[in-house]
Amino acid sequence: MDYRSYEKRLEYIMELLQKGRFGTLVAAARRFGVSTRTVKRMLVHLRDKGHQIEYDRKNKKYFIKKEE
Repeated sequence: MDYRSYEKRLEYIMELLQKGRFGTLVAAARRFGVSTRTVKRMLVHLRDKGHQIEYDRKNKKYFIKKEE
């Protein structure tokens, strides 16, 4: 995966998270044609950029934490 497509996927993940439509790691991995581990690394990358991405165990989905 080249840098440009990686960045576009990161932008798309952020868009899905903002809209509350990210779903599960498995669904995201299928959508992008990568492993779940790659999606986890992408989420870590976004967190390192300063995004407050968290996981809700009850609903089994990732979301962006709203600032209070």
